[in-house]
Amino acid sequence: MRALAFLLKLLLKILMAPVILALTLFVWICVGIVYISGLVLGLISTLCALWGVFQLIVGPRHNGVIVLILAFLLSPYGLPLAAIWLLGKLQDLKFAIQDLIYG
Repeated sequence: MRALAFLLKLLLKILMAPVILALTLFVWICVGIVYISGLVLGLISTLCALWGVFQLIVGPRHNGVIVLILAFLLSPYGLPLAAIWLLGKLQDLKFAIQDLIYG
């Protein structure tokens, strides 16, 4: 009975190793993409913020507010932060699987 349990655990470890590897590679690739997109979106959000302030001063105020909200969403505190949070949860899932399988 102990030999059967050992063989089943070994089989589970062998089957879950590619899943853990795939999750690790996916998280690494996504972190790189989020890093690069964060740089680009940071520049775009700066331009949007400047345009929003310009719209508040010169143009219709509601357009300025809309552009400033868009600038916030594109800034590193908006959508990139949500993506980083989601990647952290995916990393937590990977570690939970590792702890469960490899003990």
